[in-house]
Amino acid sequence: MKQYFAFQWHITDECDQRCKHCYIFSEDNCKKLDAMSWEQMQETLYNCLDFCEVYGRLPYFYITGGDPILHPDFWRLLALIKEHEIPFTILGNPFHLTDEICRKLKSYGCQKYQLSLDGMKETHDWFRKSGSFDCTLEKINCIKKAGIRSVIMTTVSGTNIKEIPNIIDTVVAAKADVFAFARYCPTSEEKDTGIAPQEYRELLDICYQKFQKYEAAGCSTYFNKKDHLWTLYEYEKGIFKIPEDIQDGMIYGGCNCGNCHMTILPTGDVYACRRVQNSKVGNVLNDRLADIWICQMEQYRDYTKFEKCSKCELLAFCRGCPAVASGRDGNFYGADPQCWKEVI
Repeated sequence: MKQYFAFQWHITDECDQRCKHCYIFSEDNCKKLDAMSWEQMQETLYNCLDFCEVYGRLPYFYITGGDPILHPDFWRLLALIKEHEIPFTILGNPFHLTDEICRKLKSYGCQKYQLSLDGMKETHDWFRKSGSFDCTLEKINCIKKAGIRSVIMTTVSGTNIKEIPNIIDTVVAAKADVFAFARYCPTSEEKDTGIAPQEYRELLDICYQKFQKYEAAGCSTYFNKKDHLWTLYEYEKGIFKIPEDIQDGMIYGGCNCGNCHMTILPTGDVYACRRVQNSKVGNVLNDRLADIWICQMEQYRDYTKFEKCSKCELLAFCRGCPAVASGRDGNFYGADPQCWKEVI
């Protein structure tokens, strides 16, 4: 059991962009923009703290939106979080960041600020909006100067998979502190990631070689192997070995869903995973999170239901991405569409 419990908290839908792969606007660019009131945010925070007290965990907040900085009570919330000495990361846009804003974020205890790069300039700006690529690169230094760790996250799909190696070079040149990528999760069943299993394995191989080269050269960027299929890749390469003393029924890694993560939306709706569209398990404004965790969330911890992974020796360490599987056909326990391993 991990020491920290992560709450991905969407405080508003308000945003300067309408990204083509955004979960909020993917099906309806004209949807009503929801946002929590100040009273609701206080109620949510104390519900999260109650949960952590009950289960002996430490809270960690990923404050996001939309762009959370656009919420009128954003700074008020950060002050309350600081009062309780809770560490947090901001997942947001680059457009409203200045040296002064970044210093202010640091003063409230912000540890990391995550931005996105979803392709080289033409592709990224197509996904997001014109000027976003240049602005994102510019703000990396702004974040770092304030003493906050700069994180660059890429969503990989069939549209940009060929550009990932160049994105890595770009991120390293910009001296970002952390780089990671995860796969696009379809938001409705007629959509697809557009990536074949062997194509994805080839990407991991190319990236691994790049990571090794940069690390050997003393590169300061940390390459976070976020996608759980990295475990399968490293297992096949002999880099990861299954420990001899593992206990049956124990989970040692892989997807955090059902273990140390929940998502809270501006409406108060609680999701087991934001990337799993049908994973609503309650509402933070009506339900006690501590009760949701042992009732509605239990289904996400039934590892025997994983149709492919339950037959694999890496079950306790990998399980691919159930969100990508769910995005394909609505089946959380289905096989990861990009998993290339043959399982009998």
